[in-house]
Amino acid sequence: MTILLVEDEESISKLVSVYLKNENYPVQVCHTGKDALEKIDQEGISLAILDVMLPDISGFELCQYIREKGFTYPIIMLTAKGEELDKITGLTLGADDYVTKPFKPLELVARVKAQLRRVHAYNLQAEPKLLTVKGLEVDIVKRTVILNGQPVNLTPKEYDILVLLLENRGQVVTTETLFQEVWQEKYFETSSNTVMVHIRHLREKLGDTSEQRAYIQTVWGVGYKID
Repeated sequence: MTILLVEDEESISKLVSVYLKNENYPVQVCHTGKDALEKIDQEGISLAILDVMLPDISGFELCQYIREKGFTYPIIMLTAKGEELDKITGLTLGADDYVTKPFKPLELVARVKAQLRRVHAYNLQAEPKLLTVKGLEVDIVKRTVILNGQPVNLTPKEYDILVLLLENRGQVVTTETLFQEVWQEKYFETSSNTVMVHIRHLREKLGDTSEQRAYIQTVWGVGYKID
């Protein structure tokens, strides 16, 4: 299990590496986007930490590349303070979380642990569990999603949202509940935008068009449900 850290500021990358290694996480450090591209395809990466501002290829482009290649491991973006657009852009491209600079290394380590914990949580279940609806099949143990016989690559948070909705099939799951259960953080008014971005991206991958909602229904002012 290796963490890919892409950060051009050497002082930050060294500090973060020390804290991660103290938690027994192997770390692969890259200072440019070009170097990162050579490492992304390597086996064994469990999580990526991407700085948005890099000297050549942006963190956004790396995030998009990772998702287009079909890798589903968590991605944490490092963004400048107050850059709300950066956060929304990263989430739209498939990032799972973000940390705002300047940050405390322990906060980043805590978020890394939380992401990895969620990824592996379902694998601890003893018996296989399948959730199915209208040609959509989700294997809880394997964390795989099959739509009409074809695999669907979801980010960890997209997957967790889908599972939560399927486990509460026929019931409305509030936006607040979705955020608190999936992100494990306190809900604020702006948190609804984060949920909305992930729902939109999830719908796109499921072919859930605005003309015909086959899966995720919006209950305006309340939340979402799958019938």
